[in-house]
Amino acid sequence: MLKTFQKRDVLVRIFLGFVVGIIGLMMVITLVPGPVGSLSDNPSAIADVGGRQISVDDVQRRLARLERLQPITGPVRALYARQIVDQLVFTHLLELEAKRLGVRVTDEERAERIRLYLPTAFEGDRFVGMERYSSEVELRFGMSVSEFEENVSQALLEEKFRRLVTDGISVSPQEIEEEFVRRNEKVKIDYVVLKPEELQAQVSVSDAELASYFEKNNSRYTVPERRSARYILLDLGELRQGVQVSDAELRAYYNEHIDRYRIRNRVHVSHILFKTIGRTDAEIEEIHKKAEDVLNKARRGTKFEDLARQYSEDTTKDAGGDLGWILEGQTVPEFEKTAFSLPKGAISDLVKTQYGFHIIKVLDRETARTKTLDEVRGEIQPILATEKAERVANEEASKLSAAVLQSSRRPIEELARQFNLQVRELPLISQGEPAGELGPAPEFVEMLFRAQPNQLSGPVRIDRGHVVFTVKEIQPAHPGRLAEVRSRVVDDLRGERSVELARTRAEEFARRAQGANFAQTAKAMRLEMRTSELFPRTGSVPDVGAARQIATSFTLPVGSVSKPVFLGARWVVFRVAAHEQAKPEDLVAQSKTIASALLSQKKQLAYDAFRTALEQRMQREGKLQFNEQNLRRLTNIS
Repeated sequence: MLKTFQKRDVLVRIFLGFVVGIIGLMMVITLVPGPVGSLSDNPSAIADVGGRQISVDDVQRRLARLERLQPITGPVRALYARQIVDQLVFTHLLELEAKRLGVRVTDEERAERIRLYLPTAFEGDRFVGMERYSSEVELRFGMSVSEFEENVSQALLEEKFRRLVTDGISVSPQEIEEEFVRRNEKVKIDYVVLKPEELQAQVSVSDAELASYFEKNNSRYTVPERRSARYILLDLGELRQGVQVSDAELRAYYNEHIDRYRIRNRVHVSHILFKTIGRTDAEIEEIHKKAEDVLNKARRGTKFEDLARQYSEDTTKDAGGDLGWILEGQTVPEFEKTAFSLPKGAISDLVKTQYGFHIIKVLDRETARTKTLDEVRGEIQPILATEKAERVANEEASKLSAAVLQSSRRPIEELARQFNLQVRELPLISQGEPAGELGPAPEFVEMLFRAQPNQLSGPVRIDRGHVVFTVKEIQPAHPGRLAEVRSRVVDDLRGERSVELARTRAEEFARRAQGANFAQTAKAMRLEMRTSELFPRTGSVPDVGAARQIATSFTLPVGSVSKPVFLGARWVVFRVAAHEQAKPEDLVAQSKTIASALLSQKKQLAYDAFRTALEQRMQREGKLQFNEQNLRRLTNIS
């Protein structure tokens, strides 16, 4: 029991760490698709790791646990689902590798970890008993004892492998010095950016040029096969409107899922961050003055979100500093103490944390409580209505399937009359296009392009419901005529010419700006000149991107004008306005922080390489397989 007890604590840790690690996007590993073998025996399986299957239910259960912290919807939910799959796969791969190498977690190690992360399981050296222990696990981690203990074991095992892979890694003094220079050497530039998309309006093409371009590139303009169809739809939306949900059903669902409606103490905050990591004392003093100035502006009534967009060095700056809802325990203590003590609408004094100086504004706050049924009735009703509609739709789809099996060549109008449905028309579409009013329906489109004319399909499940169709018309693929593909040809030709125009204008500007006034040259050519702040090699420049893309700015003399630099979608020409060298006297103050960051980085790279190599080897050996169809469905949830 104690062994099991411990196993779970660390996956609690890893799970909460992963849950929170998921939220922090710290464990993103790309899945390498594998063949589907025995997975076909389990319709809900996503992956098979050495005979141990990961199912849709496994992932949904962990998503539900995340949702107890805060609602998860849309693309974020899909991202979390993918990360959970990744972590489950890797956890099982480690277990296989541990057996091969003889690596194991001892009872003593588990007991020690349990005591560390769940001290309430013991009174002195005495175990509190299974009943109280189970209660503590459920209360703190929202899972059973068996699952909790398994999580602890798995996390301990991962720690052992991490140490095996990374214990021999170190950082040399030379690496520290190089990183110090990389972080602290700074430049300031004047620059112009030429964007092809902004020049397209200046590009005109004649009919003769269009015809000539099409003639030279006509192989690019094949018109793919197109098909149209006639179909009937069991519409889930219509079925939902027709079902009734009783108050007793609402209450039963509410009681069964009461944990979803418990709200912890939380605050909705925005902040402005002035980073001090790796800065000298003199620099920190300047940053403090700047932060005080911005705080005064906020208190004088300047819009907080505007100040955040202008001054914040956090990734939330584009959202006006909005951090969303935070719970107790989610942020560093200094930030949390201030955020949870301020009333709604209040702006804090400067708050110093390990990251720098923060100005915090509380947008809203909620005290821990459980939402009432009346408050969540509007959330529950559509869930139950959808479940009922799904059951009705599945029953009707089974009847439709049986009717089609009796005669797949009967007219679709006859089938529509039998089931009181309307025959609808799908205009000609190509593979990969949306299916008219049915929207994106890849399963339906795939079936449409495999179907034979004059034959009814079986029911095809799509987001809107179940579809039965018959092919109406097939237009074979053929070389496109200019009239058919004219808009594509115009876009391609104008796109190519605008890229060329951007390049030639960048070259002209760079030539004219050499030895001349950079700003006046830009004005003469009707280009916008911008001036950056001082930035290090690790920094970025607005509308340019990462500083590494213009690395020559650190090697050119002050006053020099660069050659045009192509950034993949635009051109930039810059002049080095200032160059600030790293100050050797700051190396001692920063060396410890830099060494720690470099060591963590090197260890993470080594561990990521181990993880990737392990996954690839297990796939080659046939011990790791994925059900790609289930994986796509799960990670495209909305």
